[in-house]
Amino acid sequence: MADSQSNARLRADAGAPTSGVIHVRTRLTADFTVIANALVQRRGSAVTVGVAAYISSLPDGSPVSITALCEHFSEGEILISRALRELETAGYLERRRERLPSGRIRTRTYFYDVPAGRDGPGNPPEPPKPPRARKQPEKQPEKQPEKQPEKQPAAAATVPAQAGPETIAPLADADPQAVAVLATLRRIDPRLLLSEREAARLAPAVARWLAAGVGAHQITELLTAGLPDHLLARPAGILAFRLRETPLPAPPPRPAPQASERPVVLPFQTCDGCDRAFRAPEPGRCRECRSGTSWGSVDPLRAAC
Repeated sequence: MADSQSNARLRADAGAPTSGVIHVRTRLTADFTVIANALVQRRGSAVTVGVAAYISSLPDGSPVSITALCEHFSEGEILISRALRELETAGYLERRRERLPSGRIRTRTYFYDVPAGRDGPGNPPEPPKPPRARKQPEKQPEKQPEKQPEKQPAAAATVPAQAGPETIAPLADADPQAVAVLATLRRIDPRLLLSEREAARLAPAVARWLAAGVGAHQITELLTAGLPDHLLARPAGILAFRLRETPLPAPPPRPAPQASERPVVLPFQTCDGCDRAFRAPEPGRCRECRSGTSWGSVDPLRAAC
């Protein structure tokens, strides 16, 4: 008779239970996974237990990223990422950033049957370390005949050495408005707290956006919108990527200049006294006729005398 594989707590055989679940056991010889009761009976989200059971059943080397898990489960990225964070907090999941022999950095995921760091005989062993590349013997350069140092002019000694590619200008020399934009990012997202060196490195890119006519409020929205729940890198690296790869947004349209009001032009009127044209709002007599100096106001008989 085959032995039972159940590791549930033993109790006195009191016949069939009157309530609750009744197990119908089947002995499996292939395609099964052994999971600790502490993990399966873990209180909390059922998504977390399901993700843990699925990862335990996968062979080594299978992808367990959020994208790969979303292709298998019907839940979205938010629930899957929350389940991975719960498993990582409980010690079942560990993500390490390791450098490969080629020099590239890759994130490796380790899953423990027993939470990592727990004392006792069930304490899991350390995960295997990636193989290191063998160092090849360095070739010794051939000796070349020594050259006599050329004499340099005295003025060349006062010229400072050129700054290398890693040299960053101090924060005091950066654009104050660009520094103010970077300093206000932590008010929107507390994770975007930058050091003085990081702010000095990002300030020139922000200054170029400001010079292109993009407002400070628009730059803040572009840098803080759509950030992931869990940042796997420094926030300065994410901001630098967005400043470098995001297309430069078009500046807001300038308001059309208001048309200047033209002075009111009075219509032409015909003088009732001298028949000359003059500008006035209403018909009447011109200014000369009103003052008595117009030719039309002189008596022709007196002029003949």
